[in-house]
Amino acid sequence: MEEIGAKLPKFSVRMKNEIQVKIFAQLMFVFFSMFTLSVFSQSGKAEKQLIKTVVIDAGHGGKDPGCHGNFAFEKIVCLEIALKLGAMIKAKYPDVKVIYTRDKDVFVELIERANIANRNKADLFICIHANAGSAAAFGTETYVLGLHRTEAQQKVMERENSIIALEDDKGAKYKDFDMSPDAIIAKQLQGAVYLNHSILFAENLQREFKKKGRYDRGVKQAGFLVLYKTTMPSVLIETGFLTNPTEEKFLGVKDGQEQMANSMFDAFINYKNQLEGKTVVKDTQQDTNPAVTPTPTTNNTATTNNSVANQSVTKDSTGLIFRVQIHTSDRKTSLTSSRFKGLEIFEYQQDNLYKYCSGVYQNDLQAAKIYKNELIENGFQNAFVVAFFNGERISIEKAIKLAEK
Repeated sequence: MEEIGAKLPKFSVRMKNEIQVKIFAQLMFVFFSMFTLSVFSQSGKAEKQLIKTVVIDAGHGGKDPGCHGNFAFEKIVCLEIALKLGAMIKAKYPDVKVIYTRDKDVFVELIERANIANRNKADLFICIHANAGSAAAFGTETYVLGLHRTEAQQKVMERENSIIALEDDKGAKYKDFDMSPDAIIAKQLQGAVYLNHSILFAENLQREFKKKGRYDRGVKQAGFLVLYKTTMPSVLIETGFLTNPTEEKFLGVKDGQEQMANSMFDAFINYKNQLEGKTVVKDTQQDTNPAVTPTPTTNNTATTNNSVANQSVTKDSTGLIFRVQIHTSDRKTSLTSSRFKGLEIFEYQQDNLYKYCSGVYQNDLQAAKIYKNELIENGFQNAFVVAFFNGERISIEKAIKLAEK
C-alpha cells in the first residue's frame, strides 16, 4: 500500500494533472480486476483456496449503541446475528476457526476490529450492521471497499466511521489515514483479488437475502475505515433499517435474527464452495416473508451500485395499476437509455408528451409510494406516483376510490 501510494503523487507531478491520475488509476483498477476475475473464474486454472479462519464483527457495542428504532438497538441486533452465524459455521465446519471481534456488549475500536482479523490471518471478514434512514427506507445492502457514488452511500459510510469520536483518543490515530479517492483506488489495485472475492461474497449475500423476501438494495462500495485496514476479502452488511417500524419488528426479534443469520450462512456455504472448486447447488425456491417488507409486483433491477429491489414480474396490466413516473419529454427516449439506470421502463403518451414510469403495483398504492422514495434516494428527484385503470391513466383520487372498492 505504502509503495503504491508513494508512487501516485510522483505520477501526478509528471502528468501535471490530478484528474488524469485518477482516470489512469481507475482504468488500471478495472484492468486488474477484470484480469484477476478472469483467472479466478477459469475452471481448473485457478488455485483452490481454503477458508480456514473467519472473523465475524458485530458492529458497535458498549458505549456505542449504533442506530435504533422504537425498541431495538443496532449493537444488540448485530451481536445476536453474529453469534448465530458463528455457531452455524462452527457446527457445519468444525475445522473452520471462527473468531468474534466481540461476543458480548463491549466497545471495540474500529482499528482493533481490523487488527483482530489481520493478526489471525483471517480468510474472510464479515462486518454486521443495521441501517438508519427515513421511516420509509428498507432493505438490505452489502458494501465492499471502494468509492461511494451517491450521497446516500456517503451518509452510511460517515455514520459508521463516526464512532471513532467515542474512542479514547477521539479518533486521533486515524488523522494520518489517507482516505482520498487516489488512496482507495491504490488500495484496490494492491488487493484486486481480495476485492473480487469480496464482491463475490457480497453478491452471494444479497442473493440469499432476496430468497427470504428481503428488499435487495444491491452491492455497493464506500470508504469504511474497518474495511480499509483489513488484508483479506471483507464485507460490511447493512441488514435493514431499524428506523423502519416493519423492519425493526423483524430484526429486533429472535426469529428475524435467525433468518438473517441463516441467509448469511447459506451465502458463506456457496462462497466457500466456489473458492474451493466444489459444486454449488443453486436453490431457486423463493422463501418469501411478506411480513418483512412490502411485496411489489414488477421487475425493477437498477444496475447502478445503489440498486433498488429486484421484484416479481406481472404480465397483467388490466385492473388498477400504480406506477412511479420518473421522466417526461417532448421527444421519444430509448427505454435502454442510461438515464434510467437499468430500470425496466414503461412508456405512455399524454398531452403530446412522452412519459416514462417504473414499477407495476396492482391495487397497492402504499408499495408504490415506498418505491417512489427508493427511486428518489437513487437520484430520480422528481419521481411521483401515477395510476392506470385497464391501461388508461387516471387521477390518484379516482384510483384511491377504486382501490377502496
